[in-house]
Amino acid sequence: MLLRSGPATSASIIHDEIVVTLSTSFAQIDWVDASEDENKLVLLASSDVKPGTFYLFDKTTHRLDEVMPLRPQLADVPMATMKPVTFPASDGTQIPGYLTLPVGSDGKNLPAIVMPHGGPSSRDEWGFDWLVQFFAARGYAVLQPNYRGSSGYGADWYKKNGFQSWRTAIGDIDDAGRWLVSEGIAQPDKLAIVGWSYGGYAALQSGVTEPGLYKAIVAVAPVTDLEELREESKHYVDEKLTSAFIGEGPHIEAGSPARHADKITVPVLLFHGEEDRNVDVEESRLMDKRLKEAGKSVEYIEFPELAHSLVSADARTTLLSKSDAFLRKTLGIK
Repeated sequence: MLLRSGPATSASIIHDEIVVTLSTSFAQIDWVDASEDENKLVLLASSDVKPGTFYLFDKTTHRLDEVMPLRPQLADVPMATMKPVTFPASDGTQIPGYLTLPVGSDGKNLPAIVMPHGGPSSRDEWGFDWLVQFFAARGYAVLQPNYRGSSGYGADWYKKNGFQSWRTAIGDIDDAGRWLVSEGIAQPDKLAIVGWSYGGYAALQSGVTEPGLYKAIVAVAPVTDLEELREESKHYVDEKLTSAFIGEGPHIEAGSPARHADKITVPVLLFHGEEDRNVDVEESRLMDKRLKEAGKSVEYIEFPELAHSLVSADARTTLLSKSDAFLRKTLGIK
């Protein structure tokens, strides 16, 4: 259960006393777990600049005790504020998203990253994001667009999903980059795109449809060929649902970046877990192969025995350090 929209209203559905205790420090409360009789609740209180602290609330005694911080190593590290923004798509539609600027920045003339979310039937939400905070700490402005194809905004916004309606979704993502430049937030020659899962697909497809808009591409566990994604689903019970989700038609050919690797003009960095069950590792292997065949600049890092989310401190450290080094070299950041 996710409790949002401000402490005074959201948390009060559990107990008003939680509001009094937590509202001065946090703006988001997640109900993590409960005892069998639901008299004891485990809560995670957090915000965009606070990774979170676990609390135990006893409804019988009205006692609220702190259990442990989620990321104690960040206790004294300044975090960057995540702010809701809107920007215009090419057809005039206002696209919502979240903009995070480096701590102490004036928000102008920065290296910048557009970071489309995964899914595609998902959306970004306000709150602490370790990936965003890392790049903000390294001096990047980060924009997370909730492009059309995102969930949570109704059927008209969702379209036919981010694969079948990829032109609209990718168009919105590209317009996010253009907006960063037009607003003076991003230096035009220091604009990159970084994405995970569908976000990785969007990063690569943006490189196909708008060559050179983004000067560097980082794709983590990306879909790279829609027909290959359909084939992968044949190993699972949701085969028919996945196939229907991908659909049939010319969007398969046009919307598969591995089939158009020759159109990508900027360096690409790929990451993938060998044991990924969401998007098979063969997707990145294929993209790496096609880019090399086309004479493009690509580096591919594969993590043995890891799944889609790369839940490993060593792997994530590698992902972050390699991504930052790649972006700094490619974008010319000292």
